[in-house]
Amino acid sequence: MNERRKSLETPAELLDRGWHLARTPLEIDVTEVEYALMRSYEAFGHWQAECLATVIEFSASGPENALLHIIRMNDRPKSVRDLAQMTNRDDIPNIQYSLRKLLKGGLITRTGSGRAGVTYEVTPLGHRVTERYADIRSVLLIDAVTRIPEMADKLEDVARTLELMTGIYEQAARAAATHRRRHPRPEPGGDADGGGKL
Repeated sequence: MNERRKSLETPAELLDRGWHLARTPLEIDVTEVEYALMRSYEAFGHWQAECLATVIEFSASGPENALLHIIRMNDRPKSVRDLAQMTNRDDIPNIQYSLRKLLKGGLITRTGSGRAGVTYEVTPLGHRVTERYADIRSVLLIDAVTRIPEMADKLEDVARTLELMTGIYEQAARAAATHRRRHPRPEPGGDADGGGKL
């Protein structure tokens, strides 16, 4: 009888999907999306690095690779502010570090100064690299997507869902920053594990 009951359980019921971030069915679903996002982000970074490595001997992180392609986007110069806004980033020093790395690699060039503003655009080498990257991307990635039935139809929904979630996360972050509590400083000689009261 017990074996029969087990066989009637759905795959979701056979797995323990609950943890401290996933206590209700909705929290479980949201957390599953977040966990998938974490893994997808890392896989995307691995893909970008390997694809670039087939084109040029230049070590770049996922965000650095993304900056290169966004600078190339529409073939128009972009400022640091443009790049930050387009990538939804506010870590300007890290963006500037990545830009220096791309400059040193000869993939982008910098023009302008002072109040007029500094902008970046790809060099002829950067243009060739991004074109070749697009070719390899088409053969390896886009071809793989086309082989999955109905995947192309799902991509638009995925993009819209991610945009909606981006807005929700931004609003939640603003609310968290607005209503942040002031936490007491730990007392000297307190618990070694930092187990003070919240």
